[in-house]
Parts: sequence; structure tokens; C-alpha cells
Amino acid sequence: MPGIAGIIGKSSVEENAIALRRMMKCLMHEQFYTTGTYINERVGLWVGWVDHVGSFSDCMPVWNEANNVCLIYSGENFTEKNITERLRSQGHKFDPRDASYLVHLYEENDGDFLSQLNGWFCGLLIDLRKGEAILFNDRYGLHRIYYHESKDAFYFSSEAKSLLKVCPELRELDMKSLGEVFSFGCVLENRTLFSNIFLLSSGSVWTIQNGCVLRKTHYFKPDVWENQPSLDKEVFYKKLRETFVNILPRYFDTKNKIALSLTGGLDTRMILACMDVTPGELPCYTFGGMYHDCYDVKISRKVANICRQTHQVLEVEEKFFFEFPNLAEKVVYITDGNLDIGASADLFVNRMAREIAPVRLTGNYGSEILRGSRHLKALPACPGLFEKSFEKQINAAADTLSKNCQGNKLSFAAFKQTSWFHYNRLALEQSQLTLRSPYLDNDLVGLMFQAPEEVLNSSELSFRLISDGNPELGRIMTDRGLGGNNRYLFSKFSHLYREFLFKADYAFNYGMPQWLARLDHYLLAPFHVERIFLGRHKFYHFRPWFRDELSAYVKEILIDQRSLKRPFLNGKFAEKVVLDHTSGKLNYTTEITKLLTIELLHRLLIDQ
Repeated sequence: MPGIAGIIGKSSVEENAIALRRMMKCLMHEQFYTTGTYINERVGLWVGWVDHVGSFSDCMPVWNEANNVCLIYSGENFTEKNITERLRSQGHKFDPRDASYLVHLYEENDGDFLSQLNGWFCGLLIDLRKGEAILFNDRYGLHRIYYHESKDAFYFSSEAKSLLKVCPELRELDMKSLGEVFSFGCVLENRTLFSNIFLLSSGSVWTIQNGCVLRKTHYFKPDVWENQPSLDKEVFYKKLRETFVNILPRYFDTKNKIALSLTGGLDTRMILACMDVTPGELPCYTFGGMYHDCYDVKISRKVANICRQTHQVLEVEEKFFFEFPNLAEKVVYITDGNLDIGASADLFVNRMAREIAPVRLTGNYGSEILRGSRHLKALPACPGLFEKSFEKQINAAADTLSKNCQGNKLSFAAFKQTSWFHYNRLALEQSQLTLRSPYLDNDLVGLMFQAPEEVLNSSELSFRLISDGNPELGRIMTDRGLGGNNRYLFSKFSHLYREFLFKADYAFNYGMPQWLARLDHYLLAPFHVERIFLGRHKFYHFRPWFRDELSAYVKEILIDQRSLKRPFLNGKFAEKVVLDHTSGKLNYTTEITKLLTIELLHRLLIDQ
């Protein structure tokens, strides 16, 4: 994804310049990126950036009028317009629709600069007056900074592969982190998959002087919001509606074209219900599959039609299978192995989404922030698949997760689950387009810490926001059969029916139990019963794809001596897993997905 990379230190000027070029090359995933570098030998700084053409931060570097303060910024900022108006009144000149005003915001506020930012970002601010630089990221950690401190220099980058490129000694997987990936799909505690590469924690501000990191502090900590008093339910709802309506225009303000990725859930519908959008102003699209129109597609069509917006279905079609090897490798490479190859379908459709508009507005994080949804769940190791000591690492991951779940539930969702888990998909999506969601707006998240307890475990206020904003939208059920103004018995039946289809979709895809896999193989396979259920809720279906269309690729990669001899793996059992799945006898979709991901990670980033 777009970001920054750099070296801080007093070692060879020529060597650092060469290393920076190599680091920056690792970030250039697409031809539509723009890039640049800034070098200041006196400060001991070599830094570069990559961005989408025409995006908010495609104006780097930005300087103040005296040319003694420089800002290198990646990401966006959704600030109140009165801030830019105030800066203009103080004599500053800038384009209010890009990041050029931020350097002046620092000039006028200095120590309070970062706390006024509202968005997902990272950056480096060089203040030549003080002879120092400040490395920072957003309070949710959604624009990552990977770093490594050696005896000679401090290396940092938005992508870990940049560090691996110039520090080959770092090309070693951390077994504790790898165990967490196999258990629940991400790495915790600001560790990474690689030994001796770490993450800046959310809301960090690190001060650099004379080529060294002088101070490591935070400009924001969650307890600022946690210690607010709880509000009465009706008082809270009134403030929630007012806040949501007020912040939405920020996310429509862009120099580039913007589109909305609609789903059958509540959160994108809330955006349309609470924002006054003129007919045809906001193109809408929904991701779809090749078997059926899923409920996301069916419901999104109705929602877009009611709001008089255009709607398209972006389908994972047959050519996906031919492109899968390249897509899978790109997913692993872009995300440093943090997102599994199942996201190849997401990459496929997000490429199409960019052709509609380079800015994608979504309802991401709404269920986590408004309704307390949690997505991290530890799963035990597949018995016999791994070497014994590594199997213990996978099973021990559950205790690490449990320890990190202690404390405020909303803080866990906003500041841990978001930066450790959700970031990985965001990194892939941001590689193709600029993603925006109002549900991590500072004003909204700060308010949610004042919600009564029952609100955080209910969809009631989300439905209410939709109905108050647009009653016609409020009469449509969700993809899970919730809501709507239908009679009780019809609503109950619809909910149960859609829940059955949801679980059947999952069962015939990733979650098919082995007894059903055997039954399917020996009795049902000729009838392709799975096609009755697949595609009702998801637009990708890797259990049958690994068995059929992608089986040759799966065997080519995983039944290979390089793969079978990985030290953490029981090679003989791994071969059995692949053959049993591709023959259709058993279901090992989850295991194959993760094994493919880690094997590609080795080949692309470690075994070089």
C-alpha cells in the first residue's frame, strides 16, 4: 500500500542512498503510483514515499513558507473546515483539499499538532529549526510503520519487505508470531512475522536527533476516551445521530471520483440514509460471485434504487482461476504474508473497483465500533500437521489472545483488533484504491465510549438511524434476515431461512466437517449439491476451487520438496492433507489456505 520508508543514521551517505532506492522499489506495486525521496545528510535522514496519483497526500514533500519545516505524510486527514480557514486567516497559502496545509497546522500548534489529526496516516516531520525529526502514525495504527534498530542505523517502512531487502539477516520467521497466524490469522502485541522487526504502536510519536531515536512517546492513549462518563440511552442516541450526520460530508470531500461499495448489512445503508446524496452522484457497486446473486447483491440493488444511485456487480468470474497464481503471490507480497491467499478474490474485485472510482467509501469497522463485533477466535492446530514444538506455539496463541482481550471491549476493537487484524485486508485494498470509512472518525469513536452497555451489544440504534434517515431503507431486511417492518412470523421465518443459508454456505465452503466431506465425496459429488448453497452469502468458494479448478496449482506448490521440508511442518501429513482435499475425500480448506500463504511468503521474501 502507499506509504513511507527511510533510514536514520550517520553511516555511509552513498550506501544509505542506495539502500533507500532498494527499499522504495519494494513499495512500488502499481504503475499508477507516484513516488519521491528527500535526503538530509546533516540530520542523518534518508526518506521516501509512495502514493496514489491525485490522492490527498500526493503533494509530498510540503514545506512551510520559511523552508525550515518539512512534512512527509501518507494517508488522509478528515478535519473540520474551520481549521483550514483559520490557517488561511493567519496568512498561510495552501490547497485545502490536499495535505499541504498540515505543515502549517504544525507551525501554529507544534506539540498539539498530532492530536488534531483525524484519519489513517503515518509520516515524518523534519523541523530544521530544532534539528530534529518526528516519526508518527495514526491513533488506530492503520498506517503501519515497521522498524528495525541496528547498531548503525534505524530503518523504518510501511512494508516489512523494505527492511528485509536491505537487512537480509532479518529474513527469519518468528515462531510465536507464525503460531498466531495459524491460530487466528494475525500477529499480536506489535510483533511481526519476522524476528527483530517490530511495529510502532498506535498513536506513536518518536523524536529523532543526530541520527538517533531520542524519545519514544504517544500523543494519544485510549484511556482519554475510556474515562468519559456513560450517557443515558436517549441522550446518547441524539448525540450519535447528530455526530454521524455531521461527520459524513468529510468522507465525500475529495478531488478524485468516489464510489460506495454497498453490502446487504447495516453500515453502508446507514451512510446513504444519513447523507443527502443527489441522484446519480454516488456510483455504487457490490462484490458478487459466479454461482448466485448473493444477498449482498440483491439487497444492494434495492438500496441503490431507492436512493436513485447507479449500481454495478463486480463478479469473481471464470478468468479468476487463470489469474489466481499471480493474484495469490501479489496478496502475499503486498501484505508481507499477513493476509492469506483467500484474499486473491478481494484483489480481483478491487482492481475492477478502481476502474469505477479511485476512492472507495465503505462501511468497514461499523459493526466493531457500533455493535461490539469481535473477529479474533483462536483455533487449535490441526493434529499431526505440524512439528510438535510448533504445534505448541499454535495452541499457546489462545492464551496470548485471551491476555490481550482484557480491559475495555471497545478499546480492544478500535486499537488492537483494528491494527493487528483488520489492517491486513486494508493494506491489500489500499494498494489498489483509497479506502474511506466514517466509522473510525475520531468524533464518532470518542462518542461510542460514552454509549450505555446495552447499546454496544445491539443493532437497535443502527436500525433506528437508518429508519430516521430514510424510512424506506429501514423497511429492507439485512442479508442475515434482520430488521424490516414485516409481520413477526414472516420476519422470524426469513431470519431463520437466511441464517440456514449463511451456515450452509459456510459448511459447503471453509467449514465443512469431515463427516460431511466424506458423505459429499461418496454420495453427493455427482450432483454438485454445493452449488445450491454456495454464493448465497460469500463471493469466493475455496473448498471446491482447491478441489477442482485450482487443484493443480495447490499440488504444484505444496507437494514440492521445498514445501514439505519446512522445519515447522510434518511433510508426510501435509502431503496427505493436500491429496485428501484435492481428491474431495476430506476438507482441509483452512489448512491449505494457510500453508500456501506461508510457503509463498518463504519463496517471495525469505528464500532469496
